[in-house]
Amino acid sequence: MLLSRINGITLGLVLAGLALSANALARDTIQAAGSSTVLPFASIAAEEFGNSFAQFRTPVIGSGGTGGGMKQFCGGVGLDTIDIGNASRPITDAEKDACKKNGVTKVIEVKFGYDGIVFASRSDSGTFAFEPRHIFLAQAAKVPQNGKMVANPYTRWKQIDASLPDQEITLAIPGSNHGTREVYDQNVVERGCETFDEMKALEKDERKKACLALRTDGRVVEISGDYTETLARLQAQRDAVGVFGLSFYDSNRDRLKVATVAGVMPSVENILAGKYPVSRPLFFYVKGDHIGMVPGLQEFALFFLSEGTSGAGSPLERAGLIALSADERAKVIADIRTGKSVY
Repeated sequence: MLLSRINGITLGLVLAGLALSANALARDTIQAAGSSTVLPFASIAAEEFGNSFAQFRTPVIGSGGTGGGMKQFCGGVGLDTIDIGNASRPITDAEKDACKKNGVTKVIEVKFGYDGIVFASRSDSGTFAFEPRHIFLAQAAKVPQNGKMVANPYTRWKQIDASLPDQEITLAIPGSNHGTREVYDQNVVERGCETFDEMKALEKDERKKACLALRTDGRVVEISGDYTETLARLQAQRDAVGVFGLSFYDSNRDRLKVATVAGVMPSVENILAGKYPVSRPLFFYVKGDHIGMVPGLQEFALFFLSEGTSGAGSPLERAGLIALSADERAKVIADIRTGKSVY
């Protein structure tokens, strides 16, 4: 009797395992995760795709930041892994190595447009005209003074530069899991840091470490969530300045006031002209190994890149995306069709 019960339990477990395997093999919904900047654009594209193709399910789009999304993406091949990694910066060499190590043999890079990174405060706050050096001096653990590095003494923006508002320094920046943070560090913080002779004198690795070290007195807040969390911080603290994507700012102009950077106002026109210094391309990465395994994967990538979805006058442009040129679009579409991998 005991043996019969054990055999029955064993059979039940086997059948349950087969059912789970069948469900995994039957996955017919595209799954994506990653950049919070890409999230609203990918969500719109997914909804439009589901409405346009009755034979395909609407893709499921998650967030979690570029770093987190690409970690999932490069975790392996199979229907228990995501199909698309959304990213607000290019895939890194370390991520390529992780993909290769875990058997992800084909990674198709899809650049679908551009965005800018902006500094914004509440509409009832001061008006800021930032230089990169201002941001470095506001957030650094140590700053140069009289040829020496000292603990950051600045508590008000006006102490950094008389042209800045006389209000408390509170800076809400993206957490390290966000691709936005990497672009912010490179194009703003390091650029501002390297204007000081004391920093130029340091060895490259030592300089980078010193440039990016953050003060720990509560004046710099790292936001691990999406831009709505940063916006909530500004709503709670009148003096706070937050870092956002241009598209998010455009959607919240009634509540936010944007700063110039290096004398340039962030706008679509200035980004396309190459005038605004803090802009970046936006990407998603398709797991080529999953094309043919997950219904509609290549079709979704092509739909996303179509003129009607992400070109001039498209839903994504209306949502704040800066569209690709016709030549760029044609090249990316060709890469999707041929399955060109980044390695």
